[in-house]
Amino acid sequence: MSKIKTVLIDKNPGRNAQTYGIARELKTNLEYIHNPSVGVIGNGGDSQCYLGVKNKVEIIHNALRDRIEKYNSDFKMRLVQPEFTIATSDGMRNGTREMRYSLIGREVTNDAICEHLSASGLEGTIAVVACDKPPVGTMSALLEHNRPSIIMSDGTIRPGRNSVSNEPLDIISSFQLAGSSDEELKCRIAKESCPGYGSCGGMFTYNTMQTFIAVVGMQPLHMVSPPSDDKRRVNDFPLELVNHLVNLVENDIKPRDLVTKDSIRNAMIVSMAVGGSTNVLLHGPEIARAAGYVNFNDDIMNIEEFNYLSEKIVPVIIDARPFGRFSMVDIDEKGGIQVIVKNLLEAGLLNGDTLTCTGETLAAQLKRLSPREPDGKVIYEVKKPFKNSGGLRLLGGNLSPEKTAILKLAGVERGLDNNVFKGKAKIFNGEVKLLEALDKNPDNFKNLDMIIVRYEGPVGAPGMPEMLDPTSRITTLCRERNITLGLMTDARFSGGSVGLVIGHVGPEAALGGPIALIREGDTIIADLNKNELNCEELNDQKVLNKRKEEWIKEVNDNGGVHPEIGEVDTRLLARMRNLAVSAVYGAGMHPNRKVWVNNPRKSDNTNFKPLNKYIS
Repeated sequence: MSKIKTVLIDKNPGRNAQTYGIARELKTNLEYIHNPSVGVIGNGGDSQCYLGVKNKVEIIHNALRDRIEKYNSDFKMRLVQPEFTIATSDGMRNGTREMRYSLIGREVTNDAICEHLSASGLEGTIAVVACDKPPVGTMSALLEHNRPSIIMSDGTIRPGRNSVSNEPLDIISSFQLAGSSDEELKCRIAKESCPGYGSCGGMFTYNTMQTFIAVVGMQPLHMVSPPSDDKRRVNDFPLELVNHLVNLVENDIKPRDLVTKDSIRNAMIVSMAVGGSTNVLLHGPEIARAAGYVNFNDDIMNIEEFNYLSEKIVPVIIDARPFGRFSMVDIDEKGGIQVIVKNLLEAGLLNGDTLTCTGETLAAQLKRLSPREPDGKVIYEVKKPFKNSGGLRLLGGNLSPEKTAILKLAGVERGLDNNVFKGKAKIFNGEVKLLEALDKNPDNFKNLDMIIVRYEGPVGAPGMPEMLDPTSRITTLCRERNITLGLMTDARFSGGSVGLVIGHVGPEAALGGPIALIREGDTIIADLNKNELNCEELNDQKVLNKRKEEWIKEVNDNGGVHPEIGEVDTRLLARMRNLAVSAVYGAGMHPNRKVWVNNPRKSDNTNFKPLNKYIS
């Protein structure tokens, strides 16, 4: 314990009074009130995602107290009471203006946990995380605090069951019925989709980021895939977490020792291999920033390498929702995330020398866990993948000068002719207007329309909401009418979105990006051979200049902001409006829109190059 920092509680009797009182209530040793502190934190919110967190936090807290009290000779720490963050439910808010608070919730979680960690002077932390934005906010705060920490996923909800067809259901099943006229069917599926508790079960954003957090080293691999109600989470994992934390504290192993250039690159490659959520391109840069890397593109993985790996080297090796059939529960039954990671490591795609929260390297942790072989139905081998190309692709072109536009290729069902989509722009200034059109005039959408939803970016909305509601309706419409519709936006998508959908287009419309200059009927081309997103009309410099002048005049005539941007009616939304950075930097809130990094570090030199030994 010699490397532990000085504690915050001094000998002042006023401070001592409350500290003694807390120690008595928590049934811990009063002699430890001036020792370094340790505690448990959890994510809280208003949906089923969070219902399992409180119980697990309490059990881990008790296990931590037992370790301190029963084995006090080696772990004399001051135990602090558990703390919980708050968050809104994405599933309940998608398609509403309240969805603007979803990504902001990541920032709020970071702020709340930073306040707790710093003010309490925590020298050891166990975090139980749920949903998708709070875990990233939690991890970012742990990285900024940079004292020994470990994370456990709360786990996913078990699938529902269709009472007529006996097919598995999840929340996306209900969203995809939004455009149906069968009210009885919609009601029945809604009632059957989400039994029990836990976070979304497909390879949506939650499971993408839990896998990311484990691969990057902050969570034991085998704790990702079991569902929230799995007995291992209350019977086995708490003591494991406590023992790992003791080791981290005693050896002064900190989050930034784990989250390095190589471990982040590992996590991005695994995200490709599981066909993960497009949100990983928002959350990955935010985690890298918190770990001390100023620019994800320069310091971790540039866009060219990302696309090369996704297109040529990394296949999709799971058949999972939303682009496939199975859930994380099924992945757990076939051996868990560790099966996927081991297969990728053995293929040469991952660096096994990165350090993890268990005190082992990634390779050593996998060796100890001894995962089974892929079953070939849910989890595939790298040499015989589910899909030959990785699940994500970044696009440049004249509509995406920041090269932030992202397509979840694993979820594209139709519309690509030799890897090219060409269609006509159908423009909506805001999600609400699109939803109204889909409700009232669905027949107005024609084959090969490229739907443009703009002024929904980090600044414009503000808050960069998900487009799950419209993408679900569009998917249903395409299937029913056998047509192809694309969607392009400066907003983002749920991990449950499928179809030819392109998000994070930047610069966003509210800042005068090219997406703001598209006109109804313009020709839009998404070319995956060139990884470009273009508007043909904007190739003409005269047209571009004229439209830009007209846009600037609109802004000036409206007092310096475009009239189509979203309303700001709370201080929190005002902060996002004035402080949000581009998607390329994670779309978070930073002073003067300049990315803030605590103790910036240089990009580590690495000799590891991801290769797929099954590709000649």
